[in-house]
Amino acid sequence: MKLLDKYIIRKFLGTFFFSMALIILIVVVFDISEKIDDFLAKEAPLKAIVFDYYFNFIPFFLNLFSPLFTFIAVIFFTSQMATRTEIVAILSSGVSYNRLLFPYILSATVIAILSLYLNNFVIPHATKKQIAFEDKYIRNEYYNNDRNIHLQLSPGNYVYMERYSSDENIGYKFSIEKFNKGKLYYKLMAESIKWDSLKNNWVIQNYYIRYLNGMNEYIKKGTTIDTTFSFTTKEFGRKDNTVGTMDYFELNNFIDSEKLKGSDNIEVYEIEKYRRTAFPFATFVLTLIGVAIASRKIRGGIGMHIGLGIFISFAFIMFMQVTTTFAASGLVSPLIAVWIPNVLFSFLAWYLLKIAQK
Repeated sequence: MKLLDKYIIRKFLGTFFFSMALIILIVVVFDISEKIDDFLAKEAPLKAIVFDYYFNFIPFFLNLFSPLFTFIAVIFFTSQMATRTEIVAILSSGVSYNRLLFPYILSATVIAILSLYLNNFVIPHATKKQIAFEDKYIRNEYYNNDRNIHLQLSPGNYVYMERYSSDENIGYKFSIEKFNKGKLYYKLMAESIKWDSLKNNWVIQNYYIRYLNGMNEYIKKGTTIDTTFSFTTKEFGRKDNTVGTMDYFELNNFIDSEKLKGSDNIEVYEIEKYRRTAFPFATFVLTLIGVAIASRKIRGGIGMHIGLGIFISFAFIMFMQVTTTFAASGLVSPLIAVWIPNVLFSFLAWYLLKIAQK
């Protein structure tokens, strides 16, 4: 690594982390001003506010803004170098344009790896603690009154409830059906099903069971029966940001489980899975675009470079939001929807670099 590489890496990472520190400070100040009444009303301890909420709040915003501020950092310090004719001097000394990109790519790799690790392992666990704090000190008590609930417990095993009340832990008009090779052989219907937290099982009220074997049928009725199922009250608890609290391995297992149950939200879960990889990759794309734009000295200087850079970065973010919306609607594959902005803007980066080298 040459002195020039160290100079660019120091400029790149220094500008990036300094700008990130400033935006995080601003976000925290605004968040405190918004939530200070809740903290005081619920008597949240200062230690819990700092360590349980804001220490777990910061990694999410660091990762959220990292591609944008990578772009801005590249635009800012590279434009300064171009204005001072440092880029011209470097290229005139015999350094090729591709060789000039090496420290940029190396710095972008550091940020991308950090983002990838935060996305898949740090942020999910931090989000769990943040949500627990919000449930205790910010949010109101949660009630679930879902209607017409359908679950697939395993292949051939289906559960239906007309309504579930989380404050009572009771499901109404409950039924479970079991199939073998497409034929129904067991069906249980009950007026209600209630979770017994002491015994850790379900209590079924006024039940009616049908056992079927070909043309033969056996019926059993009863008032109360205790039993266990492969689902618990957690299935019907708060669903806010569920996938956001799962690390890489937990998310993969969860998606497999939801596919088995026949969930309608598979696309949403897969979008979250693929975004955790695509988002860090955007760091490389935006870095190359930033270098191609800012390495040329133009009229308007840094201001023009930053303005153009912000426009492109917001266009990228908006395009990603549009494609993921199509994926959530089932119109496009989640994998394609998440990666297509990176692919298209990679072509833009290639074109801009090709022009810049001339």
